[in-house]
Amino acid sequence: MNRPYTIATLGSHSALQILKGAHDEGFRTLAIANRDTERLYRSFGFIDDVIGVDSYSEFPGLVGELEKRKSIIVPHGSFVAYLSLEDHKRMTIPYFGNKAVLDWESSRELQRDWLTRANITMPRQFKSGAEIDRPVIVKLYGAGGGMGYMFIRDARDFEKRAGDLKKAYTIQEYIIGVPPYIHYFYSPLEDKLEIMSMDRRYETNVDSLGRIPANAQEGMNVSPSYVVVGNQPVSLRESMLAEALRMGEDVVRVSKEICGPKGLFGAFCIETIITPDIQFYVMEISARIVAGTNLFIDGSPYSYLNYSEPMSTGRRIARELKNALLTNNLRLVLDDTSVL
Repeated sequence: MNRPYTIATLGSHSALQILKGAHDEGFRTLAIANRDTERLYRSFGFIDDVIGVDSYSEFPGLVGELEKRKSIIVPHGSFVAYLSLEDHKRMTIPYFGNKAVLDWESSRELQRDWLTRANITMPRQFKSGAEIDRPVIVKLYGAGGGMGYMFIRDARDFEKRAGDLKKAYTIQEYIIGVPPYIHYFYSPLEDKLEIMSMDRRYETNVDSLGRIPANAQEGMNVSPSYVVVGNQPVSLRESMLAEALRMGEDVVRVSKEICGPKGLFGAFCIETIITPDIQFYVMEISARIVAGTNLFIDGSPYSYLNYSEPMSTGRRIARELKNALLTNNLRLVLDDTSVL
């Protein structure tokens, strides 16, 4: 493919996968990296150029340079963590995805409304600590990789620890089960949803605590921590795949009702817990590529069934952009604020 466009992203999260996929699909590639990681991204041959910055807050000031390079931005979790919603909305560089979805993703209340309309089963949500009548998990807003999450036993435990909560949070029933994170890709060009891969997160120190017998934990005075440090691949029982696909399709369908006609497209992830009675409970949705897809840079069993070649989620994004260019449909896969 002639390489008139550059795929650009922040040097963090899933940038290596995104840029390797873009390179393999024939695009030029650019990483915007901070000083601590700039050398890392320069070490990979599939990254054509690296722009070093002291802080990701400098990103809005790079618009002119990125426009000169005919850049298309592919966002990931670090965009959510380091740039405000206002920064996203002001950005006029071609942007893969629909920014209108960000309002629904960033608000726990709006996200719950979205999932409810999609007939998704969710854990009970509590409006205040006084309502808590069972174990819960308190989650901070934003993409922080589990940082600051708290396991709370009851209302009394919440009252004792609530002073540690310095940011907006939600209180969610703690569901005991297996936590698969299902990675999807919806193509507006083909009007087709694909299951790309699945993972479960490895969290410290809660996963380590799980290997210590309950009676041995007494008196240890260690609070569970849910900070994500890695990911493990998961393959779902085939009999459960139909429900996984149904949930993804209904999430996309409702997104077209609430976020404009384009709705949610590209990569996204539904975070689930599966209980012993094979019931899916959905914790939340991430409306972008998630770090768990980094396990599958050479593809997953699910992507191989569709492509019979290595197809990461990052490469699937690049292929969608390439197909849009080849069919003169680039605007279908970019946010409406993009200037071409």
